[in-house]
Amino acid sequence: MIFQPAIIALLLAAGLSLFMLLAAAPFAVQVIRHWDIASGSERQLRLERLTYLFSTLVAFVCLVQILAALLFVFNADKMSVMFVGAMCAVGALNVNAFGFPALYLQLGLFFLAAIWLAINHLDNQARDYPLVRLKYALLLAGIPLFAASLALQTNYFLGLKADVITSCCGSMFSTDAPTLASEMSALEPKPALLAFYAALAAAILLATWHWRRPGNLSGYAAGLGSLAAFIASIAGILAFVSLYIYEHPNHHCPFCILKPDYDYQGYWLYIPLFAAAAAGMSAGVLRLFARRPSLAAALPAVTRRLAAIAAAGFGIFAVVASFMIWHSNLILLE
Repeated sequence: MIFQPAIIALLLAAGLSLFMLLAAAPFAVQVIRHWDIASGSERQLRLERLTYLFSTLVAFVCLVQILAALLFVFNADKMSVMFVGAMCAVGALNVNAFGFPALYLQLGLFFLAAIWLAINHLDNQARDYPLVRLKYALLLAGIPLFAASLALQTNYFLGLKADVITSCCGSMFSTDAPTLASEMSALEPKPALLAFYAALAAAILLATWHWRRPGNLSGYAAGLGSLAAFIASIAGILAFVSLYIYEHPNHHCPFCILKPDYDYQGYWLYIPLFAAAAAGMSAGVLRLFARRPSLAAALPAVTRRLAAIAAAGFGIFAVVASFMIWHSNLILLE
């Protein structure tokens, strides 16, 4: 089973990403210890030349990680047909104890990769590269996470056995299951719907505010609003959006909506949602560096673009979710 193309691609991506970060680690240590943009020494000139190479290398790793997160979910859904009892990606991830931890770490690395790319882009806008030490400190901090991701994926894929009877999504997202997902699924539809649209409206308004008037307060608000909207959106998908898609009052699974049986509708929800959340949170993080003089000119333009992406992404997500609810035959609220 491990010789399937998608699994090989995921393991290669994880292994190559870790190898590249380890190869860049000695250089990262040199930058952190010796970087001095005011110096004209031979060592400083060498660091400045090499930083372009290693920054490009790490940016490539981050882009690979973003794509790998999507491929991991897609592959888990495709593998569900191979296991008895599995209806969707939940069954495939439940085959052994490493499936869901690998997924959660993949999603965490998705957001970390997006934020690192935003920091790198902003740093490249300034002549003195004021965030270069931070970038390479984050690189070193990310190595254990990438190593853990490779280990989890390797153990997960090696532990896949076709003769295992796994549990379906109904057991995990049942309102009686003792999990956080089940607690979200058990939310009353009306309060969940109100919180869902309120959080999305707040995130769009805050991101638009920062787009119109870039500043620290609006930037932090946009970042926190994006995080809150992301959490509320996931809860909303579990509590009521999925019910409308399935036209079933008890089917809360957020993974079955990715299947062809439901026309891959989940991708229309998740792609703009994750893009908007990553952009909004990145805008908030970048505002932490507003006091750097060399970033004064570039920072507003960068965070405004991120805020615009966040507002557009959350808007698209809200429209798509509303369309799915409106065209459903399920009557959940009177």
